[in-house]
Amino acid sequence: MQSLKNIKKLGIMGGTFNPIHYAHLLSSSYVFEKYNLDKIIFIPTGEPPHKRNINIASGEHRYNMVNLAIQDNPNFLISNIEIERDDTTYTIDTLRQIKSMCDEDTDIYFITGTDTINQVYNWKETENIFKLCKFIVTTRPNYVLDDNTKNLIDKHKNKIYFCEIPKLEISSTNIRKRVEQEKTITYLLPKNVEEYIYKNNLYKTDFFKKYEKQLNILKQNLTEKRFNHSIQVAKEAKNLAIQHNVDKEKAFLAGLIHDCCKCFPLPKIYETCEKYKFELDDILKKQPDLAHSFLGYYIAKDIYNIQDEDMLNSIKYHTTGRENMSNLEKIIYIADYIEPTRPYFDGIYEARELAYKDLDKAIQYILKNTIQFNTQKGRIIHPLSIEAYEYYKK
Repeated sequence: MQSLKNIKKLGIMGGTFNPIHYAHLLSSSYVFEKYNLDKIIFIPTGEPPHKRNINIASGEHRYNMVNLAIQDNPNFLISNIEIERDDTTYTIDTLRQIKSMCDEDTDIYFITGTDTINQVYNWKETENIFKLCKFIVTTRPNYVLDDNTKNLIDKHKNKIYFCEIPKLEISSTNIRKRVEQEKTITYLLPKNVEEYIYKNNLYKTDFFKKYEKQLNILKQNLTEKRFNHSIQVAKEAKNLAIQHNVDKEKAFLAGLIHDCCKCFPLPKIYETCEKYKFELDDILKKQPDLAHSFLGYYIAKDIYNIQDEDMLNSIKYHTTGRENMSNLEKIIYIADYIEPTRPYFDGIYEARELAYKDLDKAIQYILKNTIQFNTQKGRIIHPLSIEAYEYYKK
């Protein structure tokens, strides 16, 4: 960071920057221009107290990404003062440290968004914060002040300013999701930041490496075609879980193991039923192939060491479905139907689109199509499927 001496108007752009993107940079540029600032200093947070449950890249990675993003702009600076702190990061501590590095008459402007300014009274030493700096709040077009913001402005006159910026539907959360889902993030953030993310394997978990043992067992018990299908279901399930805020690791593993009994020959199906004392109902006796999902419950628990009941049930009901399924059960059922290597059939595109919008509507649509297809083929429909369809149709 360059010396902060002789700077009369200094903007502070704090944030997690996990990762930094074009909306951050655009906001900073508009503020810089509108309020004639001399410099804006970007300060990636250390350990933000309000984001402890979020998958945050290390301070070093976030600092490096910000540095890459601003390197060609002489008006933008960067500081690692929050990252270097060993304890929890608070805005008041950062402001005091920055203030000590500036001239006495330097005006400091803390740049923030509309959501954040409404939370300022939850911050540490709020009154002292207003003594050390002014706020510039970035707003979207046609933003209407709510009562909290109006009250804040009345209380701190000449301390809060506004800057309208173009509406950009870009967020760090969405970028992280897209990386996990192996979707493009090009044009959402600077190219050198995108390259840095991929080079350092940020925001992506290698579950295949973590569950290598389970993969090897699975490969020995499935045909090549069925094994590849299971890989694709695991990926699809993980992506759906990320989209719908379900545990992505559970979804991946359940998707991977869901067909663990699919290639059992008939004698082994009967042998497995006897071992786990599972009685085939009248429909499963006529269509024993359907039993693979029910037997998968026991094999997943015994051989693949899955003890989570929700995961086990998602394997158990992935062929029939049932009424009042958990979100994880829905995801495995849907992922099995829409995974990308499925050959084209009527309704596949609609199902894929619904799956990423509304799990219940996707379940209803898939159940309806599946029941109609199997009825036309002269197959017996399991009562669980009919009950599930009637349940979700309501």
